[in-house]
Amino acid sequence: MANTTVRGATAIHGQNPQFLVETVIRNRIYESLYWKERCFALTAATLIDRAIEMNAIGGVYGNNVPTEFICLLLKLLQIQPEKEILIEYLQADEFKYLRALAAMYIRMTFQAAEVYEILEPLLKDYRKLRLRDVGGYSLTYMDEFVDQLLHEERSLTLALSFWVALCLAQSLTLSF
Repeated sequence: MANTTVRGATAIHGQNPQFLVETVIRNRIYESLYWKERCFALTAATLIDRAIEMNAIGGVYGNNVPTEFICLLLKLLQIQPEKEILIEYLQADEFKYLRALAAMYIRMTFQAAEVYEILEPLLKDYRKLRLRDVGGYSLTYMDEFVDQLLHEERSLTLALSFWVALCLAQSLTLSF
C-alpha cells in the first residue's frame, strides 16, 4: 500500500508516474530504510519538512543506495501534488534543496513548454548545492543543475527524456 500511487492519479506520459524512475532504482528505494521510516504517509505539506532536512541532491551512491533526494522525488511522483504547490516549492528561496526537488519533478512530469517557462528563471540562482553520487560528495550550483535538467537526457542517474524512460522501463532500445 505504501508503494502505490495515490488513487485518482493521472497518468504521466501515458503511464504510472512512478515508472519514470527505473525499476532497479525504484526497488532500491522501496527497500531503503529512509523510505520505510521517513517517507511513509507523507503528504505535499509534510514532504516540505523532509526536504528542508536534506543536505544534498543526488541519485544513488555507494552500492546503489538511494539518496534522500531521490526517495522524496519518488514520493512526489506517488502523491502528485497540484501545480500551484510545486510553484510554491520553487518560490521558497530559503530552501534550496526543496527548490531543486521541485525543479526535478517539474522536468520529469510537465510538458516541454511549461518546463522551460517555469525553470528558466532558476538559471539566475547561483547558490551552491552538495551533490552526492557514487564518487562521494561534490559541489554544483543551482543554475548548473537547472541547465542540466533543461538540456540533458539524464540527471542524477535518472532518465529525463520521456522516450528514454519509456524504453528503459520496457527494456527496449531506441532506433531512429
